[in-house]
Amino acid sequence: MVLWGIYITWTELILLAVLAAVWCYQMYFYIRYMRPHRTQRKRALSTDPTDAATKPGVSVLICAHNEAENLTDYLQSVLLQDYPTFEVIVVDDGSMDNTRSIMEQYHRQDSRIHLTFVPAEARVMSTKKLGITLAAKAAKYDYLVLTDADCQPASKNWLSRMVAPFIANPETEIVLGYGAYFEKPTLLNRLIQYDTLFNALHFLGRARSRMPYMGVGRNLAYKKDLFFRSGGFTDQMTVRSGDDDLFINKVATRRNTAIVVHPEATTWSIAKPNWEEWWLQKRRHLSVSPMYNTRSKLHLSLEPVTRGLFYLVLILTFVLGSFWVQITAAVLWFTRILTQALCLNINAYRLRQRGFSLGLIVWDIVLPILTFTIMSRRKNYIVQHW
Repeated sequence: MVLWGIYITWTELILLAVLAAVWCYQMYFYIRYMRPHRTQRKRALSTDPTDAATKPGVSVLICAHNEAENLTDYLQSVLLQDYPTFEVIVVDDGSMDNTRSIMEQYHRQDSRIHLTFVPAEARVMSTKKLGITLAAKAAKYDYLVLTDADCQPASKNWLSRMVAPFIANPETEIVLGYGAYFEKPTLLNRLIQYDTLFNALHFLGRARSRMPYMGVGRNLAYKKDLFFRSGGFTDQMTVRSGDDDLFINKVATRRNTAIVVHPEATTWSIAKPNWEEWWLQKRRHLSVSPMYNTRSKLHLSLEPVTRGLFYLVLILTFVLGSFWVQITAAVLWFTRILTQALCLNINAYRLRQRGFSLGLIVWDIVLPILTFTIMSRRKNYIVQHW
């Protein structure tokens, strides 16, 4: 057949139609969901982080398993927060190093620090979830802010920024923050940087669009009342992972969830140093995704499916198509990768991270393949200690 004066076969027409359809969804995905900075609630952003009169008391919860060195390096940055009323509860989860003695020393020096521990006789699959539950029960304040022992707040206003949405809107019960990783000049670290930023923009963007589905325990806050009212981790104790994303997937709604995308509200932590440890971490995170609610699983599957279909049809178009069909396909690919690059790099710049150049094209193809490989082997995977 002849289209716009160019002869095109039915095969080429079908390929272009499919390519255009998945391109449209990919463009919609990036423009709609990968721009969490776009329309943050002005009242949350306008809250003065230095206004002590409006700040409620906060309990910071940290679970620690053999984290003596990290607590020595990073706990001080939590204690130096410019926030009037807060406590830090550290849960010793069966540490074999000197975590306990270090925390006892911190407690003697600073009355805001409290130490508890997971009983050695505890018979649960997830001792971290039990630890968070014990810490939440011990917390004296109504707002819980969670982070990890190897995390360092980006600024002294971290707590103020994370609590601001609670003050701005009484309906807010959950605040999702961004947990970044320290940068290192390695190939693995660049992959981790890409993966972390992509996933964060996705779940923060979904929450901004009133479709929250997960959060990360490195930087997360919620009301203590919500935790106990919802049953906490009661229905998740048989699953080792998911102390952050599964819980948020269960309790987050379009009205009770807010986000904070501000460089002062970021936490920075140590990325896995080698491929084996990263692979195990990635498998652990992905192992709980099938337990998300149906709506979340549907939304999460659309992007990787359409991305894979886009590249498959793109290859077929270049193999089977004529010159002008190939040119059209190339234009669609270029506009998609350009849109992706703009979304990722603009947000990386705003979050004070290093951006991505041509390596983005590689990660865009490689990471979904790695994810699919991990998911296909999920049934044979035994989740290790958190």
